[in-house]
Amino acid sequence: MSKTKSFISHRIKSVGYAFKGALLLIATEASIQVQFTIGILMTFAGFYFNISTTEWMIQISVIGLVMSIEGINTAIEKLADFVHPEHHKKIGIIKDVSAGAVFIFAITAIVIGSIIYIPKLF
Repeated sequence: MSKTKSFISHRIKSVGYAFKGALLLIATEASIQVQFTIGILMTFAGFYFNISTTEWMIQISVIGLVMSIEGINTAIEKLADFVHPEHHKKIGIIKDVSAGAVFIFAITAIVIGSIIYIPKLF
């Protein structure tokens, strides 16, 4: 197999693994399911309120970032549980910090959503 074909086939496999991981997250993780549902609702809201192209770009970015950070948090938690299955103070701190990162951006997403939608409601 040539280098180009090998490169392309590896990229296609990588995309397949990433897609599999995204489906696994959505199918098995309650936190991602909540974020996914909120993302769907906000998408409907965007159509209903006819948000601008800029607002769409911001909203899509925020939805993607919240779900991505939540996915990274899930991976960190699963890795921590695998490495140290029993309760350990330092593992707890790692998991708390990871969850805190999701929390910070979730609050940011709420503020951004409020900036977009509150003027349209009033």
